[in-house]
Amino acid sequence: MSLSVACAYWPAPVCWPLVKIRSGPGRLVAAKSNPDAFNAALSDVELNPEPLNEQTHSWQALLELGFAPRHGKTVLVRRRHQGPLAVQRPFYPEGGVCHVYILHPPGGIVAGDKLTINATAEAGSNALLTTPAAGKFYRSEGRTATQRIELAVAENAVLEWLPQESIIYEGARVKSEVRLELAQSARFIGWEVLALGRPAAGEGFAGGEVDLDWQIRLAGKLLYRERLRLDAEAFNAAWGLNGHAACGTLFIFGAQPSHREQVRELIGERPGLGVTLTGELLICRGLDSQAGRLREFFQQVWQTLRPDLLQRPAAAPRIWAT
Repeated sequence: MSLSVACAYWPAPVCWPLVKIRSGPGRLVAAKSNPDAFNAALSDVELNPEPLNEQTHSWQALLELGFAPRHGKTVLVRRRHQGPLAVQRPFYPEGGVCHVYILHPPGGIVAGDKLTINATAEAGSNALLTTPAAGKFYRSEGRTATQRIELAVAENAVLEWLPQESIIYEGARVKSEVRLELAQSARFIGWEVLALGRPAAGEGFAGGEVDLDWQIRLAGKLLYRERLRLDAEAFNAAWGLNGHAACGTLFIFGAQPSHREQVRELIGERPGLGVTLTGELLICRGLDSQAGRLREFFQQVWQTLRPDLLQRPAAAPRIWAT
């Protein structure tokens, strides 16, 4: 059974260039007696060609990450990048779970930029991905900024995709795709939170366009698809965001009816929030005037359900406290 809702567009496929390994001889020699260092040496790859388009001044940025269990913990065994996308060294605040912070040094995405992030959690691995700050999509004079997230979670693996919110400036044109591939016994927690305009600066969303496209596949078959187009009309209409500056969706795979009831208790009488359960896929949606408040609610849901869902207490990434 699959479920599909709404409608939008999606960007053209990205062609991957050839790769060149950048590991010095000394690094490989030192890694011979250290399996983790050896994996890191082989996985530090920079993609070619030059990612900056000199004519359009736009970035073509790619980041590929691979996680696998090694020696009682999850290790970042593959890391390939092109352009201004990178990761800090992994953190282990809760034992064997690998926490990774995705960095975008320019701090914002402009018209014509294309960012692709690919993360794979191999069987038995446990990884949490987040960002150190909100993403920003700036005003466009016509061209579209594209972001594509590709996530794959193998058997008995856990992947948590918990980025901070994306701020969509008035006049921005954005296409965002998320492709999630799940094995039957995989576990996943992830969210997407958008802030449309900048209410604190007196900016709404009178112009611009955002196309959102989530596709979730289970064991190779389509489980759920959601396609949504937001523009000035949808921002203001009662059938759309009704003037709310923030919207978001939280997905949890591996959920049970008891988890849905826990979320309902957390929602209580709060307006603009709802939760559904389709098979093992729990979907929590929200509208708010503040993106930070909506993200905080999703964090509350994560903290409540994670102990039972993943058999470990919630360990918030340290970057969230800064």
